[in-house]
Amino acid sequence: MHTHDHSHAGHHHHHEVPVTGVSSAFIIGIVLNSLYVVAQAIAGIATHSMALLADAGHNLSDVASLGLSLLAFRLAKSRPSAKFTYGYKKTTILAALVNAVVLFITIGVLGYESIHKLLHPQPIQGGIVAVVAGVGILVNFGSAMLFFRNREHDLNTRGAYLHLLTDALVSLGVVVAGVVIKFTNWYWLDGAVSIVVLVVILFGTWSLLMHSLRLSLDAVPNNIDMQKIATSIKNTHGVEDMHHLHIWAMSTTQNALTLHLTLNEQLTFNEKMKLVREIKHELYHNNIQHATIELESASIPCADNNC
Repeated sequence: MHTHDHSHAGHHHHHEVPVTGVSSAFIIGIVLNSLYVVAQAIAGIATHSMALLADAGHNLSDVASLGLSLLAFRLAKSRPSAKFTYGYKKTTILAALVNAVVLFITIGVLGYESIHKLLHPQPIQGGIVAVVAGVGILVNFGSAMLFFRNREHDLNTRGAYLHLLTDALVSLGVVVAGVVIKFTNWYWLDGAVSIVVLVVILFGTWSLLMHSLRLSLDAVPNNIDMQKIATSIKNTHGVEDMHHLHIWAMSTTQNALTLHLTLNEQLTFNEKMKLVREIKHELYHNNIQHATIELESASIPCADNNC
């Protein structure tokens, strides 16, 4: 006997990310950062600044990431179909994974150029570099604040927030480098700062890559305490045994669970159904939005050879 309950979806919304607010944040972030990337790239080429070009390259990948995340977020809201019975929720995880891979490629390309610039420094206009990077602080910090409210509810939203906030700090570093170069003519500092920029980005990207890779392989999400959930179910009055507990992410905002459950045979059918509903209610409040529970009895054990 299988039971699959979605009844909470219409009554509780504390785990849902508001579609309109997130979509608007992504759109505004894409427009602002696209305009800034163009200005930054032009200034970088004009001033021969590798630090500006490295930051522009990263900002360009951020624009692509924001676009991909927005597409995935909207696809995740699509209705299920006969072939895609869960809809396209998993695209949010794939988007986060692709974003991380693209960032690694960008870091590699810009890293090569930055090392070349460090070994063969060229004169740059430090004042212009500082002004352009200063604008970047405002653009990136302002964009990051668009995602502040929902950063804890979705991996892509949190990734966008952290990336943009990191970009603001990186731009601050480029401002300092530009000012120092203007007064000292230490042109090698441009290449050195660009390398530091890329190392900072690398650390943030590694975390995003590992998290999205884990979710794409159906690992237990980081915000789920599997042991706590298992103990809670086992300690529920009327539960005799449980096994085959599996928890995985359906998207960056929703999780699923399957479970084989043996209940006390003295319970009536209605009492068992009520108990299952209570367990699912508790699971929902532990961030499990989709729970499928298979009921068994002690007299008819699990037929699965792996039990």
